[in-house]
Amino acid sequence: MSVSSKDLANKSINSLLIKQAVPASIGILFLTVNLLIDTIFVGRWIGALAIAALSVVMPITFFISSMGMAVGIGGSSVLSRALGKGNHKKAVATFAHQIMMTVTICVLFVIAGFFFSEEILLLFGANGAIMAPAKAFFMPILLAVPLQALCMMGNTVTRAEDKARYAMVAMIVAAVSNIVLDILFIKVFDMGIFGAALATAFSFLFCFLYILWFFVVKSELRLKIISFNFDVKLTKEILSLSFVTFARQGVISILAIILNHTLYAEGGEQAVTIYGIISRMLMFMLFPVLGVTQGFMPIAGYNYGAGNYTRVKEAILTAIKYAGYLSVIILVIVLVFAKPIASVFTTDPQIIKETPSALRWVFAASPIIAVQLIGAAYFQAAGKATKALLLTLSKQGFFLIPLILILPQFFGIFGVWIAFPISDILSTTITGLFLKKEMAKELKES
Repeated sequence: MSVSSKDLANKSINSLLIKQAVPASIGILFLTVNLLIDTIFVGRWIGALAIAALSVVMPITFFISSMGMAVGIGGSSVLSRALGKGNHKKAVATFAHQIMMTVTICVLFVIAGFFFSEEILLLFGANGAIMAPAKAFFMPILLAVPLQALCMMGNTVTRAEDKARYAMVAMIVAAVSNIVLDILFIKVFDMGIFGAALATAFSFLFCFLYILWFFVVKSELRLKIISFNFDVKLTKEILSLSFVTFARQGVISILAIILNHTLYAEGGEQAVTIYGIISRMLMFMLFPVLGVTQGFMPIAGYNYGAGNYTRVKEAILTAIKYAGYLSVIILVIVLVFAKPIASVFTTDPQIIKETPSALRWVFAASPIIAVQLIGAAYFQAAGKATKALLLTLSKQGFFLIPLILILPQFFGIFGVWIAFPISDILSTTITGLFLKKEMAKELKES
C-alpha cells in the first residue's frame, strides 16, 4: 500500500477533506463549466430549441455512462475498506471487476440505444420540433458513451487511492477539449448540433486516454491478466453497493421522462428549454457541495474499514459543516443574479423573463441539502447498501416524482418548480434522522 492511502488513517480530517474535496470540486467545476458552456454555445449559435434537445438527450446518455459511475462508487467502497484493512490483493481484484462490469453493462445499453433510438428519444420527451435536433445529437454521443463510463469509473477509483489530483485533471481534460472542439465544430465548421455531439464524443476519448495513462503509470493498483479472474462473491459485493447508484440514476432518468413530458404539456418547447437552463445551473452551482461529498467518501470508507469510528464521525460533521456553508453562498448568488444568469444562455426575451423565478424556487432549499448528500454518501461508503439506497432515492424517487405528478394539476407549471424545495426539505429531514441514530448507536467511540 502506498503512503498516500495510509494518510487517510493518520492526517487530520480537516486537511484530508480539503485535500480530497478541493481537487474533486475543481474537477466537477470543469465538468459543469463544460456542460454550461456547451449549452450556451448551443443556445446562442444554434438556437433555443437545441437546448431543449440537449435536455432530452443528456439524461439518456448520462444514464448509460453513469453505470460506470455506479460500478465505480460501489466498487470503490469495497476498495477503500480493503485498503483500510491492508488487503491490497482484494483492492486490485475489485478494480479488475469494475472494469469488466462497466464494459459489459455499457455495451449492452449502447446496442439497445442503437436499435431503438427514436423510441427512446420519444420516451424521454423529444416531442414536436425537439425530435430532429435530438436525433442529430444522440448518435455520436451514444457511440462514445462507454469511454465516458470508463472515465467515470476510473475517476472514483483514483480518489479511493487518495490521488484526487489526477481525478481532477481527467475532468479538466474532458472539459477543455470539449470547449475547444465546440468552437471548432459549431462556430468554425458550422456543423450545428451534430458538431456539438462530435465535440462531446471526442472529449470522452481524450479523458479516457488520460485515465488509461494514470492506471498504467501512476496507480498503486497494478493489474495483471490473472486479476481479471471472475469472482462471483466479489461481483455480488460490488453490485450490492453499485445498485444504490444504479437505482438513483434509474430514478433520475424516470424523473427526466416525467419532467420533460410534464413541462411540454404545461408550456411547450419553451418550458423544456427553461428547465434545460436550470438543470445546467443545478450541476454548475452545486459543484463545491458535490466536491465535498466526493472528497468525504474515501475518508469515511477507509476509516470505517479500519474500525476508527471516531474519525468517521468527525468526517461526517466536518463535511456537513463545509458543504452547508457553501450551500448558503450558492443560494445567495442565485437569488441575486437569477436574471443575468438566464440572459447568458439565450437572447429569447420570453425565456429570459420566465427563467429567474423558476431558478429561485428550484434552489430555495439548497442550504439544507448538505445533510442529505453527506448522509447518503456515508451509508454507501460504510457498505450499508439498504440504507444508502433508501436515502439516495428519497429525494427524486419518494418525493420529487410524486410531487411533479400531483402539483401541476393544481398550480400548473409553478407546481413543477415548487416540487424541488419541498422534496429537498422532506428528504433532508429523513436523512438527518437516520444519520443521527447511526452516529449515536453504531459509530461508538473506537
